[in-house]
Amino acid sequence: MKEFKHFINGEYVASASGKTFENRSPVDNSLIGQVHEAGEAEVDAAVRAAKAALKGPWSKLTQNQRAAMLNKIADRINERFDEFLAAECLDTGKPRSMASHIDIPRGAANFKEFADSMNHPTEGFRMDTPDGTGAVNVGHRTPKGVIAVVSPWNLPLLLMTFKVGPALACGNTVVVKPSEETPATATLLGEVMNECGVPPGVFNVVHGFGPDSAGAFLTSHPLVDAITFTGETRTGEIIMKAAAVGLRNVSMECGGKNPGLVFADCDLEKAVEGTMRSAFVNCGQVCLGTERVYVERSIFDQFLARMKEEVAKLKLGRPEDPDANFGPLVSLEHRDKVKSYYDLAREEGATVEIGGGIPDMGAELNDGAWIEPTIWTGLPEDARVIREEIFGPCCHIRPFDTEEEAIELANDTSYGLACAIWTENSARALRVAEQMEVGLAWVNSWFLRDLRTSFGGAKQSGIGREGGVHGLEFYTETKNICIKL
Repeated sequence: MKEFKHFINGEYVASASGKTFENRSPVDNSLIGQVHEAGEAEVDAAVRAAKAALKGPWSKLTQNQRAAMLNKIADRINERFDEFLAAECLDTGKPRSMASHIDIPRGAANFKEFADSMNHPTEGFRMDTPDGTGAVNVGHRTPKGVIAVVSPWNLPLLLMTFKVGPALACGNTVVVKPSEETPATATLLGEVMNECGVPPGVFNVVHGFGPDSAGAFLTSHPLVDAITFTGETRTGEIIMKAAAVGLRNVSMECGGKNPGLVFADCDLEKAVEGTMRSAFVNCGQVCLGTERVYVERSIFDQFLARMKEEVAKLKLGRPEDPDANFGPLVSLEHRDKVKSYYDLAREEGATVEIGGGIPDMGAELNDGAWIEPTIWTGLPEDARVIREEIFGPCCHIRPFDTEEEAIELANDTSYGLACAIWTENSARALRVAEQMEVGLAWVNSWFLRDLRTSFGGAKQSGIGREGGVHGLEFYTETKNICIKL
């Protein structure tokens, strides 16, 4: 049985209280191991170690030296690829075929990409002065300080390193609170940090829950200088209240109820393939995923029929099954939540086109968090299944008649994270994308990410942006130095 300890000041540390909680496999509910739950003492030790490291050897490194270290971290993750892959699949139950192409390589790549992209010049201005000699203003960036990283369970390594990479590249130190559901890869990353010579205290990990546990203790700690969070909107609101004390900066990517817009002039096969991915990859447990699909009426029946055909082909199975492309949900608790929406959809009058229940996986797997990929039609726009984020492998498909109607339907939500637009008309593509109330608008694609571009949501899907120069703004403080000539 595995034991997941905190990683504080370069060492693995048990909780002083002795409190632990179980980490169970979503595949069959077997016990993976025990996770140490951080109390205030462990969180305080981690934050203070991070604060002290800001003035230690870490602060003496040049930008190029930090970049070289981050590249070394990426290389070492790839050298230990199989260990990270096994840990990620054990925690999440996702197919190895997916994790080996997305989670681990892109998680490692975040260190390489941000190592280089954080080295940007700052502004400089010459100004006149009354005595005629002038002055020069030079922008100077410094690390923000200790960054609290609160990361989610759906893409544990990838989304955690998307924050840790730029934070370290800018010279900050971090305390990571991974999801209680997926502690493994964050814990394993501590070993890599030590192997690559990262000074103690630069990277720390504390395990636990939110309220009255590691999450609350970390986000309310007065020595934390900024907080970056990915998760549901309700939790984001709680963290923002904690961050208000001391006026700490926040970057938040929260919930979504993302639309897909499929126009009659689309390439139908591309639209079906892309919508299948956006609705069902990772069992729909993707913040950018599509749960509402609007299809122009003239191709509605054809599109729906093709979607049902493709859903029927999905193969449920263990992560190590080479033919499986669909795993369980992350936990039984989350399965109960998603199943409650499946039941609600029927109550609200949905037509269940395919799925809608819990599959029979056989005696060895029936205790796992399995659920069927599901498509609904026929619901009104005020149905809770249409309004609320489900975060499962499901979508509702509805016809529309005009471009204006499609835009209105897509924007009629309190969320504003992402959308996908399918059309071969470039003028329409740009026209519609510009009107979408979202942070990310994809045209004839989904989940394409250039790390130099902005990432974040509008409305209740988040606050702030990361990626490229936007990450540079969040992870550094800019001071203006005015020199009188």
